[in-house]
Amino acid sequence: MRCPYCAHDDSQVKDSRPTEDSAAIRRRRQCEGCGARFTTFERVQLREVTVVKSGANPQEARREPFDRLKLEQSVALACRKRGVEQERIDRLVSGIQRQVETAGDSEVSSARIGELVMDGLRQIDSVAYIRFASVYRDFSEARDFEEFASTVRDVGDLDHG
Repeated sequence: MRCPYCAHDDSQVKDSRPTEDSAAIRRRRQCEGCGARFTTFERVQLREVTVVKSGANPQEARREPFDRLKLEQSVALACRKRGVEQERIDRLVSGIQRQVETAGDSEVSSARIGELVMDGLRQIDSVAYIRFASVYRDFSEARDFEEFASTVRDVGDLDHG
C-alpha cells in the first residue's frame, strides 16, 4: 500500500479489526519509508460497476467507475449538522453499494443511484432528504423547495397520524 505522505510503496500492517457494521476491515499501517501511520479500509467489491451520467443526449453521456467515497460524501453533506450518526450513513451507503453491485448490470445510471439515496434519506432525516433532493432535482427557486417540502410534510403526517 502506497504511503499517502511520502508515496513509498511498502507499509506494514500494525492492527486490523472489523468496522462497527462489519462491512469492512480497518487496518492501521506504518510506512516503511517515513514511518508515518495511516488507516486503510478493505471492503468487499462484488463487481466493477460503471456509473452512467446523462447528458443532453445519449451521445453526451459520461461514464465513470462507481466511487463509494463520492457517494458517502454526498450523503454526509446532506446530513451535515443533522445529528445523523456516521454509522447510519455508513449503513445507508453500504446498502446502496450492495444494491448497485448485485443488480446484475455492469452499468448503473446516476439517476438510479440518486433515487436510492433519496429513498434512504427519506427514512433517516427529512431535512437531509430535502437537502439532497434540492441538488439532485436542481431546485432553482424557493417555490421548488416549498412544493417539495409540502410533499414531505404530507408523507410525515401520514406516518404519524
